[in-house]
Amino acid sequence: MSIESENKNHSTETKEFSEVIHAQGHTNVSARHASTLEVTSDDWLTPAGDCILAIDADRVPSDFDTEFIQACQSPSAIITATITVESEAVGTHTEKITGSGSPQLSFDNNRSHVARTSTYTDDRTVLVDGDTAAADIDRDMIDALTTGAKLTLELSVTIQAD
Repeated sequence: MSIESENKNHSTETKEFSEVIHAQGHTNVSARHASTLEVTSDDWLTPAGDCILAIDADRVPSDFDTEFIQACQSPSAIITATITVESEAVGTHTEKITGSGSPQLSFDNNRSHVARTSTYTDDRTVLVDGDTAAADIDRDMIDALTTGAKLTLELSVTIQAD
């Protein structure tokens, strides 16, 4: 989808692409990691996985559309991860994480999505220079995830149109 925005001096067209992932919480979600957060397709979680917010993801980075991947690989890409958790017990919680794209993002991983506050990349990385890590996530959201609440992760990328 193409979105137009206006600048005082001239009109700039941007393009936006999105991918949506569904997963669920787990009793071992602690979300204590200071520089990453992760959503995995694994169906298990040990207490050592302190960056993991949810398991059983229905999609992995290698499933993503080519246009989305190419947009994320633009050095000027702005990537937003919107995390929504719904729980009958505590209602709906939403967190937005803003980060950057990178030509080094490969989206080759077939297991998990990792958002990073650093510029480090590997095949799991879906955004770099993020403004939020697992430890920064609202504790009410984490409490809901420890009861197995459903999580939706929407990754959106915005780039300047050619």
